[in-house]
Amino acid sequence: MPGKNLSREEAQQRAGILEVDGYRVHLDVTSATDPAAGTFRSSTTIGFRCSEPGAATFVDLLAPAVRSVRLNGRELAPAEVFDGARITLEGLAAENVLEVEADCAYSRTGEGLHRFTDPADGETYLYTHYEPADARRVFADFEQPDLKAPFTFSVTAPVAWDVWSNAVHENIKDEGNARTWEFAPTRPISTYLTAVVAGPYHVERDHYSRELPDGSTLEIPLSALCRRSLAPYFDADEILGVTKQGLDYFHQEFDYPYPFGKYDQAFVPEYNIGAMENPGCVTFREEFIFRSKVTEAAYEGRANVVLHEMAHMWFGDLVTMRWWDDLWLKESFADFMGSYALLAADTKYRSAWITFANQRKAWAYRQDQFPTTHPITADIRDLEAAKLNFDGITYAKGAAVLKQLVAYVGRDAFFEGARRYFKRHAYGNTVLDDLLGALEETSGRDLTSWARAWLQTAGVNALTPQLTVDAEGRITELAVLQDGEPQRPHRVAVGCYDRDADGALVRTDRIELDVTGTRTVVAELAGRPRPALVLLNDDDLTYCKIRFDAESLETLRTGLGDISDGLARALSWSAVWNLTRDGLMPARDYVALVLRFAGQESNIGVLQSLHQQVKGAVDLYADPAWRAEGGRLLAEGALRELRAAAPGGDHQLAWARFLAQTASGSEHLRLVRGLLAGSARIDGLAVDQELRWSFWLALAAAGEATDEELAGELAADNTAGGRRQYTQCLAARPTVEAKAAAWSAVIESDELPNALVEAQIAGFAPAGQRELTAPYAERYFGVLERIWAERTIEIAMRIVGGFFPRLQISTRTLAAADAWLTGHPDAAPALRRLVLECRDDLARALRAQACDRV
Repeated sequence: MPGKNLSREEAQQRAGILEVDGYRVHLDVTSATDPAAGTFRSSTTIGFRCSEPGAATFVDLLAPAVRSVRLNGRELAPAEVFDGARITLEGLAAENVLEVEADCAYSRTGEGLHRFTDPADGETYLYTHYEPADARRVFADFEQPDLKAPFTFSVTAPVAWDVWSNAVHENIKDEGNARTWEFAPTRPISTYLTAVVAGPYHVERDHYSRELPDGSTLEIPLSALCRRSLAPYFDADEILGVTKQGLDYFHQEFDYPYPFGKYDQAFVPEYNIGAMENPGCVTFREEFIFRSKVTEAAYEGRANVVLHEMAHMWFGDLVTMRWWDDLWLKESFADFMGSYALLAADTKYRSAWITFANQRKAWAYRQDQFPTTHPITADIRDLEAAKLNFDGITYAKGAAVLKQLVAYVGRDAFFEGARRYFKRHAYGNTVLDDLLGALEETSGRDLTSWARAWLQTAGVNALTPQLTVDAEGRITELAVLQDGEPQRPHRVAVGCYDRDADGALVRTDRIELDVTGTRTVVAELAGRPRPALVLLNDDDLTYCKIRFDAESLETLRTGLGDISDGLARALSWSAVWNLTRDGLMPARDYVALVLRFAGQESNIGVLQSLHQQVKGAVDLYADPAWRAEGGRLLAEGALRELRAAAPGGDHQLAWARFLAQTASGSEHLRLVRGLLAGSARIDGLAVDQELRWSFWLALAAAGEATDEELAGELAADNTAGGRRQYTQCLAARPTVEAKAAAWSAVIESDELPNALVEAQIAGFAPAGQRELTAPYAERYFGVLERIWAERTIEIAMRIVGGFFPRLQISTRTLAAADAWLTGHPDAAPALRRLVLECRDDLARALRAQACDRV
C-alpha cells in the first residue's frame, strides 16, 4: 500500500514545517455490538500551523473509506487525495484546520481499535493499541512521535457501556440507546500514546494523594478494570496497592508530579504485548488476571510490569523520543526502573535482580548474538524497522547498561540528572545527547566515550578467568580475558567461593575492579588460596557473558545447587546455559546439571526458567540419537521432583507443569490422565482449570485425547482462555489432518483473531512431531512474501517467526533458508531480518548438536 511505511526522512520533513495545535476526535462505536458491522465512524479535526505557506504535506489514515476531507473550509475529493494510507494536503496556509470524516475498521489483530466478544456472556469490549503507528487506523493524524499535541476525545457508545480515555470525562450525554462521553483535553502527547477503552467493564476504584514540596496536595483517582466474566478472579487490591507504592516512590525520586491527572489500568482481552503506557489509561494483557493458581514469580512479574508502565509516565510520556532511533530513551529506562522500583519502593517482591539476571538478560544475550543485532541507539529508517526494534536489545540490554550507568555516575547523580531532564524537556521530544547532557552536569563525568562503547555499538563480550597456581595451591596470577568486539570497559566484581563447614559454597572474597582491553590482571588476588569457584561479574554489575576456568566449571558440575547466594546461583545457571547455546557445553551435560540441582533451586522464577531452557536443550541442542533418552530423563525427573515437592507450594505447581510439557511415555501419560480424572492424586496438587488444559495438551500431542474429550473440556470452560487452549490442543494432535487444518486456518485465511492465530501456531509443531511437520518447511518459504504483503505487520511477524521450521534441524533446512535470503534480496528489510534471525537459531542448533554428539 503506498505510503503505509512512513520513513524517518518523511517524518523529519513533515516536522520541519508543521506544528500541531490540537486534535478533536469523535468516535461513534454504537455499531460494535453488531457482529456484521465491520466499521465505525471517525471524525477528526486538526488545527496546525505551517512555516512554509503554500507547501504540501500529508495526513496518515488507514481506513476502508473516507467520507469527506475539508481543508480550511475547502472540500477535497477523497478519491483524489486519499490513497488508502495517506491524505495529501496541498496549498497549506500559515494556520490550518483539517476535518476528516472516515469509516474505520474494527480490528481483530490487536492493532488499532480491537473488538472482542466474550464467549462466556456475549458482552462486547473495545480497546485501542497504537504503538508504534496504529492510531491512524482510528483517526486521521500526523503519525510520528515528535508532533505532539493536546487531544480532545469524545466517544458515542451503547448506553450500557462505560468509556475511558487519557483524560477525565467532563460530560456524558444520553441519546436514547447511545451515550456520548466527552473528555477533557489532554496535555501535549504523541499520537501513539492516545487511548480509548469502551465496554461493560468491571471497575475497581481507589485514590492516591500526596503532599507536594510546595505544600499543595496532589490527588490522583485510580481505577482498575477487566471484563465482567473475569471479575471473580480480579485481585484489584493487590494491583492498586503496588500502584500506590510505585507512585510514592517515583514522586520521591523524580521530583516531578504525575502529570496526567488520573491513573486507570485496563486489563484487556487478546492483547498483543504485556502492557502499554498510555498516559492516564494504561492497558495490560488480561492474562495478568490469574484464573488459576500461579507461582509467586507470576505475581512478581505483574508487579514489575505495573511499575515499568508507571515509569513511562515520565520516561516516554512526559518526555518522548524524537524518532524511533531513540526508543531506548523510554524502554530501557522503564525496563530498568521496573526491577529497580520493586526493591526501592519496598514492595514484597525481593528477587527483582535475580529475575533480571536470569531472565531479562537471557533475552538480551540471545538477541545480541544474532547477525541482525544493533546498537541500543539504533538506526531506524522506517516504521517497519521500528516495530521490530521492540526487542531484547532495546529493553533488556538497555536496562542492563543503565544499571551499570547508575553505578558509573552514582545513584544520586543519576536521579538528579533525570529530574533535570524531566523539567527541561517536559512535554517535548529528545535525543540521546539531551539525556547525556543532564547526566554529565550532575555527575561531572564525560559520558561521550561511555555512550560510544555501550549505546552506539552492538554485540556482547565474554569474560573468562585465567589462573595460574603454585605448588601450594596459591594464586600466582588471576587475569580476566575479554573476547568479542568492540572491547568495552566493564566494572565487575570477581567473587571467590569455597565450601563452608556445612558444605555450602559461600563467597570468601570479592574484588571489584575495572576490566579494560583483552586482558586485565586482578592483582589483589595474588598469593591467596585458589578458590573452588571463581565467579566473574559477581553481583551482576555489567552486561557480559561469563565463562569459567576448568576447575570452577568442575565445581559447578558437582555443586552448582550448593551455592548459597541466590543471585550468584542464578548467574551460574545463566552462564552454563550460555555455554550450552554457544556449543561449548554438551546439551546432555546441561541436562544432567538441571536434573541434579534444579530440585534444590529455591527461587521459583529461576526454576521455571530452567524448565524452559532444559526442554529447549533436549529439543534443539541434543544429538538427535540421544534426544529420546534426554526426553525420557526429563519426564522422569519431573515426576520425581513433583512427588518430592512440598504439597500445595509453588515448586509443586512448577514441576506439575513441567511434567505436562515432558510427558510422552505410557507411564507418565497414564498419570496425567489419572490426575485429570481424579483417579490419581498427588498430595497438595490442585488440578485447576489452567493445569487441566496443560494436561490435555500433553494428551492431545501424544494422540491420547479424543475430539469428544477436548470438546467436553471446552464446554466446561467456554471462556476466551478456554477457546485458546482448545484451539492449541486441536492443532497439537499428531495427525496429517490436524496439521493441515492449523496451517490453512492461519496461512490461507485471515478470519482468526490474533489470540487464536497465536494458539494455532503454538500447537502446530510439538517437538515429537518432526516428521508430520517436515512437509511444511518448503511451503513456508513459498508463502513468506505473500503473508508479509497481505497481513498486518503484527500478524505477519507471528506467522514468519512461529511457522519457521525450527525443529527441522538439518543442513537441508539451513540451505533452504539461505536460498530464500539469496533469492529475495528485495524483500522487505523487516521480513528479511526475521528470517535471518530464525536461520541463525537453526545454525546455532546444528553447532550445539555437533558439540553434543559423542
